[in-house]
Amino acid sequence: MIIYGTALLAACHLLGIFLGDFLGALIGAKTNVGGVGIAMILLICARLYMHKRGWMPPATEAGVGFWGAMYIPVVVAMAAQQNVVTALRGGPIALLAAVGSVVVCALCISLINRGEKTAEETLPPHAATIA
Repeated sequence: MIIYGTALLAACHLLGIFLGDFLGALIGAKTNVGGVGIAMILLICARLYMHKRGWMPPATEAGVGFWGAMYIPVVVAMAAQQNVVTALRGGPIALLAAVGSVVVCALCISLINRGEKTAEETLPPHAATIA
């Protein structure tokens, strides 16, 4: 049942929003800090935990997979609600954080791509001579 995957997402979302609000209050930001990201991390952890124990039927996993595919649009929609102009007026730290995150992501993608084996490296030695 796909609806159970959506219910799991809803529970993770509520907990993520609560933890994001708590984290914001803890650092004095008076706003939600990373609630959607925390929710997605919780969803991934819950899915892995349930899958390992055999508690997640394929239909439920399809519901979780659907929301996993929706991660990027959800984050973009949440970011669209932020006031970028006000953040930039607050100082250069917002711009520095944006540029820094892009650089870190590019480096991580580069490392992942360099670590992957090519098709020729994964073939057995005799298969390379046949092809």
